[in-house]
Amino acid sequence: MGGARKRAHVAVTARKISIRKYLGTGQRKLKPAMLGLRACGGTAPASVPALVRARLALRASSTAYDAATVAAACSASSSLEKLAAERKGLAKVVLKKGKTQIFGDGSPMVYSGAVDRIIGRPPPKSGDIVLVADGTEKSIGWGLYNSVSMFCVRLMQLEEEARRDPTCALNMERLLKARISSAVDLRRSLGLPSANTNAYRLINSEGDRLSGLIVDIFADVAVIASSAAWVEKYREEIQFLVSKVNGINHIKWRPSADILKEEGLDISEQNEYASSRSTVKVMENGIVYIVSLEGQKTGFYADQRENRHFVSLLSKDQRVLDIFCYSGGFALHAAKGGADNVIGIDSSGSALDLANENIILNELNPGRISFVKGDATAFMKGAISKNELWDLVILDPPKLAPQKKVLQSASGMYRSLNALAMQVVKPGGLLMTCSCSGAMTQSGMFLKTIQVFDLTHLGQLLNTHPVPWSVQGPVRLFTAFQHVESFSYLCCSSPDI
Repeated sequence: MGGARKRAHVAVTARKISIRKYLGTGQRKLKPAMLGLRACGGTAPASVPALVRARLALRASSTAYDAATVAAACSASSSLEKLAAERKGLAKVVLKKGKTQIFGDGSPMVYSGAVDRIIGRPPPKSGDIVLVADGTEKSIGWGLYNSVSMFCVRLMQLEEEARRDPTCALNMERLLKARISSAVDLRRSLGLPSANTNAYRLINSEGDRLSGLIVDIFADVAVIASSAAWVEKYREEIQFLVSKVNGINHIKWRPSADILKEEGLDISEQNEYASSRSTVKVMENGIVYIVSLEGQKTGFYADQRENRHFVSLLSKDQRVLDIFCYSGGFALHAAKGGADNVIGIDSSGSALDLANENIILNELNPGRISFVKGDATAFMKGAISKNELWDLVILDPPKLAPQKKVLQSASGMYRSLNALAMQVVKPGGLLMTCSCSGAMTQSGMFLKTIQVFDLTHLGQLLNTHPVPWSVQGPVRLFTAFQHVESFSYLCCSSPDI
């Protein structure tokens, strides 16, 4: 991915710093153990994050039928097997024994290694709808097949869902309409867009159960990022549905060529219509930005909205360093939050041109915020040699692990960057370290990588405090809090796009 999101503070004291993080409503201290929530149909407690409460409210409202109605619907609904029997040529992907639990837990990805056999002649082609079954050939859901990708199937709906509501079963067009409508309703319930925020993530891939599809809204422009073959297949339907969202006047399609190549699609020769707009002015948390529609990913990291707001709350009277600052998102929020001095570092001249323009747009004092073009590693090494330290350091590098096969080398780069960043945080300070490499976070390597440092010179690692809530939605949320004797750091991550 701000807005009218309902907020609350979770306070954590790390030496002389009191860190507050917006999670729900009501101030609580973080506890070492993971807290749980049972979505049992009751009203969510005030401590539950606004995003989670909104999802529960939507779920409760959509299932608020009396017992008789539910019973009638269940008896009248058809299972996927019965629906599939009415369609000729529908293949069934049978999984190996013990490979179904993760899908019940919400994962949509069926890896090719989890497949035992495929039933159906002729075999399915990429983009075809297929049933997915357990080892006994009992259907557990349906999804979209890909004969080339390591993701053999992206599950779209489970058997239980199809039984409750068969209207979208085995029908991708209806499912798209329902899921996009649900995503719009969820953002509206969170107050997006609002008077001070018109830049936000409308569709968040797996978070909105449309794996491989990202839609970011920038004022009246919707940028659609495609990273799955099925998204390209249903391009026209997706563009049409997004164009119907209130306030959208322009559509920008941004296919991820490298990822799509792994999906078996070569889009290098596709003709793209030239856009009449190259930039758009947006507002996030009351701060104005110029967004390049040709920039990295969708042009702006909309999924960091709440994290940027969080940084603004921590920045008063602090010295702040924003490493890999791009167009200045964190740096501008820190300056608006009352930081004494803010420095942003990035190697992209065009990104820093936007950042400097954003300083002017927000009428900020250039004596308190500045941007430097340079290599992040070289800058940090120079700062260490001069014993320069900052109260708050943000480390948000670009995707270092675009593919699973480069995880080992990427983990080395993350380790080196974080080792340097830790040395420019002053005692009692705060480091926020991020990863946008889905391969790193989904494999669990990101946290492991930053937990294995030799911290002798920094202090002994005392404890790990998982943040109570980690959900996929319009924003990425912090996933861990670490306390070290001399400083503290928070980690956040996001799904791939």
